[in-house]
Amino acid sequence: MKLKISNIQFIILIACILVPCLVHAQPGLGADDVDDGVPIDGGLSLLIAAGVGYGAKKIKQRKTKDKKETSL
Repeated sequence: MKLKISNIQFIILIACILVPCLVHAQPGLGADDVDDGVPIDGGLSLLIAAGVGYGAKKIKQRKTKDKKETSL
């Protein structure tokens, strides 16, 4: 049984090495479409706003927790 597991692991290893060599996600150097910029759309700004809101909430919770502990 151990021999079969090592054979499967070997096949997966070879596949992981060979597949990136066979698959090309980007066009070659002669491509006419040149798009150097990455678009920053509303999704990224929403994630940033959510992070800022979450951080503000945590800071407020920590301040109220500290006030309760000092008043006791």
